[in-house]
Amino acid sequence: MCVVGARPNFIKIAPILAALDKAGRVGSLLVHTGQHYDRQMNDNFFADLGIRQPEINLEVGSGSHAVQTAEIMKRFDGVIDQHRPAGVLVVGDVNSTLAAALVASKKSVAVFHVEAGLRSFDRSMPEEVNRILTDQLSDLLFVTERDATENLLREGIASSKIHFVGNVMIDALRQNIMRAIPAARTLSAAGFAAPDAFALATLHRPSNVDQVETLARLLDTFEEIGRDLPVVFPIHPRTRRQIEAGGLGAKLRSASILALEPVGYLEMVGLLAGAKLVLTDSGGLQEESTALGIPCLTLRSQTERPITVEQGTSTIVGNDPAQIRAAYADFRKDGGKRGRIPELWDGNAAGRIAVILADWLKAAA
Repeated sequence: MCVVGARPNFIKIAPILAALDKAGRVGSLLVHTGQHYDRQMNDNFFADLGIRQPEINLEVGSGSHAVQTAEIMKRFDGVIDQHRPAGVLVVGDVNSTLAAALVASKKSVAVFHVEAGLRSFDRSMPEEVNRILTDQLSDLLFVTERDATENLLREGIASSKIHFVGNVMIDALRQNIMRAIPAARTLSAAGFAAPDAFALATLHRPSNVDQVETLARLLDTFEEIGRDLPVVFPIHPRTRRQIEAGGLGAKLRSASILALEPVGYLEMVGLLAGAKLVLTDSGGLQEESTALGIPCLTLRSQTERPITVEQGTSTIVGNDPAQIRAAYADFRKDGGKRGRIPELWDGNAAGRIAVILADWLKAAA
C-alpha cells in the first residue's frame, strides 16, 4: 500500500509505482490522503506524471498539523483493517507520511520509508519531527545520500534496515525532462512575453511567508533582483493567501516579477530547465536544480539536504535581503555554483527500491 498526500509525494511515488509494475513482483494499492486537496492541481500532477488514479482517497482536507494528522490516522485505520497490506510505503516528510506510518506500526504492518534519514536539525520545523518519528517506526529505510545513513545510525537504527538507493525525485525529473512544457509557452499562457533570461522563485515555508514583514522583504528583494534578471514566481496557494491577508498584492504588479498561478509538474520542470538561477525554500527544487546544474539560492537558514550544498548547486542564504543580494552579486560575477550530480542520482533509484521490497516481502512471507 503506497500512501501519498501532498504534491511532492506525487512526484516521488510516480517512478516507484512504475518500477513496481515493471518488476511485476509486488502488487500495489495507491492511497491519497487528500492532504493537498485541490482537485484540479492534483489531477494535473497525476496526468503529468502518468500516475493512475488512487484506489482510495481519504479526502481529509486542511487543518492544523494536529487535526490533519489525527484525521488521516482515523480514516487510514479502517483502510488498513479492510485491506491488510503486507506493508505500507510512505514518502517524504509531510503529515500524511507520519500519520500512515503510525497507524501501520500500531497494527503491526511493516513500514517502508522512501527519503529516510534527511535532517535539518531544526525541530521547530514540523517536517523534521515527521522525519524523525517516521524513521523510528520504519522497517526499511531508503536513503538518498550517504549522510542520511549516518544520521540514522546515530539515532540507533540498525544498519540492516537502511538501503542507499539514490533519489526518486531525480528519477522523475530524468523521465520527464524531455516532456517538459517550455517556459515560453507557460509564460505566454499567463500573458507574459518570455524574457531572454530569468530567475525562478518559489516560497511556501512558514518561516518565509507567515510573517508579513518577512514576506514583504522577500518580495521587495525579488523585485530588486528582477530589475536585472526578471523573476518568474509561481505562487503557492499558502503564499497567495498570506500576500492577500498582508495587503502585499501591489508588490506583484511590478514589471520585474512575473507572478503566475500554481503550475503543473511539466510546466515547473520547463521553468526550471529554462532558468538561469533559482531562489527557493523548496527541498525538491534544491535537488532538481543540483541535478540540472542550475545555481540555487536556498532561502532558509539550514537544509535537510546538505548534499545539495556540499556537492551540488545550492547556497544557503536565509531570508535576509542583504545576504540574498550579496549571493546574487556573486552569481552575477562568476555564474554561481555548478557542482556535480551526487552518487546514485542516476534515475534508477525506484528500480533499486522495487528489487529490495520484493526480496524483503518474499523473505517475510
